[in-house]
Amino acid sequence: MSITQWILLAIGLFVLFWAVGAYNRLVTLKNAIANAFGQIDVQLKRRHDLIPNLVEVARQYLVHESQTLEAVIAARNQARNAEQAAAASPLSAQALAALAGAEQTLGAALSKLMVVVEDYPELKADQNLRDLSEELASTENRIGFARQAYNDQVLQFNDAASQFPTLIVARIFGLLPQAMLASTTTEAERQPVKVQF
Repeated sequence: MSITQWILLAIGLFVLFWAVGAYNRLVTLKNAIANAFGQIDVQLKRRHDLIPNLVEVARQYLVHESQTLEAVIAARNQARNAEQAAAASPLSAQALAALAGAEQTLGAALSKLMVVVEDYPELKADQNLRDLSEELASTENRIGFARQAYNDQVLQFNDAASQFPTLIVARIFGLLPQAMLASTTTEAERQPVKVQF
C-alpha cells in the first residue's frame, strides 16, 4: 500500500469513528429528552391523582357548584388522556401540543374552583382542602421545574443536531430538532384567566 492509500484509509477511519461518536452523542441527548419528559409525566400523574381528592372534599360544601366541579373533573380527564398519549410518544410535537392545551384547560378549571372556594369560608377552613391545595401547589412547582429541565434537554439536543458537521449525521439518521414545551402558544392564552359566574 502506498502512503496516499494509508492517508486516505486513516482519514476514512477518522471520519467513520467521528460519525459513530456524533451519532451516539445525539442518541444519548435524544434519550435524555425522553427521560426529562418522564419526569414531567410523573409530576402530571401526581397532579392528576390529587385533583379528584380535592374535588371530593369540595363537593361536600359546594352543592350548588356542581358545574364547576364537573368542569374540573372533565378537564382533568382530558389532561390525563393527553398526558398518556404524550407519554407513549414523548418526542411527538403534536402530542406535546395537545398536552399543553389540555393542561392549560385544566389550570383554568382549577383556578375557577379556587375562586369558588374563596366564597365558602367553611370550605376554605377545611384542613383536608388546605392540605390538598398545598400539595397541588407543590406539584405545580415541580411540574414547572420538570418542564424547564425538559426544555433544557431539548435545547442541548437541538444545538448539537443543528451544528455543522454533526448536522450531517443527524439528517442522515433522521434525528431532527425537537419541539420545546410551551405553556402558551397564542397571545390570547397569555391573558389572565377570567372567571365569571
